[in-house]
Amino acid sequence: MSDIKDLELLIKSNVPIIVIESHEEVRVLGIIAKIGARQRMPVFRWTITEGIRELGRLSSHDAKAIQPTEVLAEIKSTRAGGIYVLSDFHPFLDDPVHTRLLRDIALRQAEGDHTIVLLSHSLTIPAELERCSARYNLSVPDREALRALVLEEAQSWSRRSGGRNVRTNRVYLERLVETLLGLPVDEARRLSRGAIEDDGAITEEDLPEVMKAKFDMLGQDGVLSFEYDTARFSDVGGLRALKRWLDVRKPVFTGELSTPGLDTPKGLMLLGVQGCGKSLAAKSVAGVWNAPLLRLDFGTLFNKFHGETERNLRNSLQQAELMSPCVLWIDEIEKGIGADGMDGGTSKRVLGTLLTWMAENTARVFIVATANDIESLPPELMRKGRLDEIFFVDLPDLENREAIFKIHLSKRDLEPQQFNTRELARVADGFSGSEIEQAVVAGLYSAHASSSGLNQTLLVEELQQTRPLSIVMAEKLNYLRSWAAQRTVPAD
Repeated sequence: MSDIKDLELLIKSNVPIIVIESHEEVRVLGIIAKIGARQRMPVFRWTITEGIRELGRLSSHDAKAIQPTEVLAEIKSTRAGGIYVLSDFHPFLDDPVHTRLLRDIALRQAEGDHTIVLLSHSLTIPAELERCSARYNLSVPDREALRALVLEEAQSWSRRSGGRNVRTNRVYLERLVETLLGLPVDEARRLSRGAIEDDGAITEEDLPEVMKAKFDMLGQDGVLSFEYDTARFSDVGGLRALKRWLDVRKPVFTGELSTPGLDTPKGLMLLGVQGCGKSLAAKSVAGVWNAPLLRLDFGTLFNKFHGETERNLRNSLQQAELMSPCVLWIDEIEKGIGADGMDGGTSKRVLGTLLTWMAENTARVFIVATANDIESLPPELMRKGRLDEIFFVDLPDLENREAIFKIHLSKRDLEPQQFNTRELARVADGFSGSEIEQAVVAGLYSAHASSSGLNQTLLVEELQQTRPLSIVMAEKLNYLRSWAAQRTVPAD
């Protein structure tokens, strides 16, 4: 009802041109038809395929105005008032004749009492028309409306299935409703129907599919990607302090706990040694919190045209808000905002856009930023308040190395009990998690080449033949550890 009142107010305020960007054409036409009935004004709709028709009945306009120039000229010459919805008119706005005709209609609005509604999925309004036009954004259903919509689809399925009830519980129902937040009515209905239709149930397995479908509907041209497979912290060795920190904040972020004074978590930064599990930890945050994981790729974000990179970032952040609650993973963030002075100031503008959004954002979008090169990070981002905490991910200790060996052996259908994992952990002193994994992989290749099974001896040989990063780049690693000692919180 608010859309009808708000849009009606714009029309009654004599705004000559109303711009509506929406895929819900049927819904928009229904709203405008109701406004026309309330105001006792005829409503006409134009399309390039059918020309101009009066909604609800055939009109004398039908055989006259087909081409864009014709319809605008006819509206301009008509004295009787009316609302004219021009559907998918965006390709014709580049024509200066059409721009001039629209401007003429707007300037004579008081004489003819015409309201032009430009309706399309995307509209760029010429500068000449900006002062005589107003944009209107359709509202999206709130939580209560979405819950009613899902229950309506469940009842519909039940009627079609001979009275059987849809199987679910309150937890999964509410999580589905939360996932649908930010979507228009038609798309929310389509996704809820899809979740129910296949098996007559709303379960945990349906939620990732709905999240992915929602992301695809929003669209982002490759700048923001949906990470379908998240991880669990059981896949990560160590990081005990980080796990405890996240466990404490999970109820607030997920909405299970609402206590005055407890702000919604903003995010964290993971600094550390390459290969020590920062990326896997980022995926684990989403997995543990049961939230969709979005990855921001700075490589596709940057554009050679001035201002386009910042616009890409703003669009990505806006999409993350629509996907909330979610985890936004910015991997190797220093590559996008590093201050090297060689990009014409683009990095500084990107940083400014990101910091502004972080200060103003109220949606539950939890940032997990990972970085390897601390010297490239600007102080504006590093100070407390931008993010909740900065964790340092160091090389795993003996206990964690043993846990990592067990994880990667189990992943490859090998029994950790058949190996002396404690001895392996000692031999792997100075190895990162990824280097341990690669030692297991290399051992399997050696076993395959010798037509034998992987054993302790082969693994030890692979470890002894490997020079880990802690040796190859010992000076840099020591400097990184020294820098982080007094400035960050150990993740383990």
